[in-house]
Amino acid sequence: MKTAGFRRAFILAVLLSPAVSLGINQAWAETSYFPIPSASNARNDGSDAGLIVPILVTDPDGELKYIHAPMLINNSYLGVRATYNLFKYDTGGRQTMFIASFTETIERKLLFTYSDPALSEGRYALSIGGGFFKNATSRFFGISQDTPESNESNYTAREVRANWKFGAYLNEVTQIAVGQRYREVRVQRGGVTDLPYSGQLFSTVNGMEGAAILGHRVTFHYDSRDNLISPTVGTQITSYYELNQNFRNGTNPLFTRFELDVKKLFPSESKRMILVVRGNLQATNGFEVPFYERSSLGGQNNMRGYGMDRFIDDHLVVLNIEQRIHILRARVTNVMAEFEVAPFIDMGKTFSTFQKRQFKDYEVTPGIGFRAIIRPGTVGRIDYGYSREGGAVFAGLDYPF
Repeated sequence: MKTAGFRRAFILAVLLSPAVSLGINQAWAETSYFPIPSASNARNDGSDAGLIVPILVTDPDGELKYIHAPMLINNSYLGVRATYNLFKYDTGGRQTMFIASFTETIERKLLFTYSDPALSEGRYALSIGGGFFKNATSRFFGISQDTPESNESNYTAREVRANWKFGAYLNEVTQIAVGQRYREVRVQRGGVTDLPYSGQLFSTVNGMEGAAILGHRVTFHYDSRDNLISPTVGTQITSYYELNQNFRNGTNPLFTRFELDVKKLFPSESKRMILVVRGNLQATNGFEVPFYERSSLGGQNNMRGYGMDRFIDDHLVVLNIEQRIHILRARVTNVMAEFEVAPFIDMGKTFSTFQKRQFKDYEVTPGIGFRAIIRPGTVGRIDYGYSREGGAVFAGLDYPF
């Protein structure tokens, strides 16, 4: 799910732009706003140009409490987009996000998430979320890693989502959680008119007829990192098993998903250089599984040289290696900001069986990232990855892993 133009690394632009500070209730908070021209180009999403006005609200100690970010963007595929973004940061790591967006052509968005990692004095964790969106620049190339670039097609993913997760801590770093998710999908004609419509080109692929999926998940978490958003040391291990039911499939409604994700940070003594290694394994088992429920390679979180969903199959394995290098720390208006450069290499593959060619046919994408951090709770980034099909640019408000 993309977060439109707002996630085009507005934090980086904020920290590099002149600010206007408002003396609004100065005893309680400092409020600054930053009119920022925005321009970007993404592999799947097209070109954006417009204006973002992030408004940062900090408490008397300089801690970031709110980000309000209205924006007006013109997209080369979809026309004018108006968006309002709200991020709220509370003590104990609690976070709330709300996004509302309306685009001239097709796209709509209404999203809400809330998370509390230290509920009831740190004994439990709770997260809930939901939303409705239409992503008109989704791509589909077919199933398997052998799909050629010439297979590229476009569709609109019209989705309704809801989820909850409740976890109990076994100790300070270990948690067992249960949760559910609901995902309703309709595949509709997309907004990229110079590409064929996926629903016609791949009409027999499972999922083109839509899906209504209820998933039941059990998750194991181990996390010894020193911070959830901007860590500098530690290990994170997450593994889940999920049983899903597709209510729109009367023949083979059940399928399962499994994922193991391991991250390890190796800091230098000064923490000015942090080597991050991440491994990810995914497996999907069942018959007639919708293509958007299978493992996907490509995008900002696993293979940054390709656009989102470039390769899709039942299973996936990925290795990411990233060297985060501190280059500057400075006070920008009323917040302390840190800047990083991060060369990286991503390696991975999708496949349909574990029985053959496990050490062959890996995609490899080197690249470089640029980061701005307002510790402890805000990270803005831009990543560029290069692949045999060219390259891709991604931006967001978090680390990629």
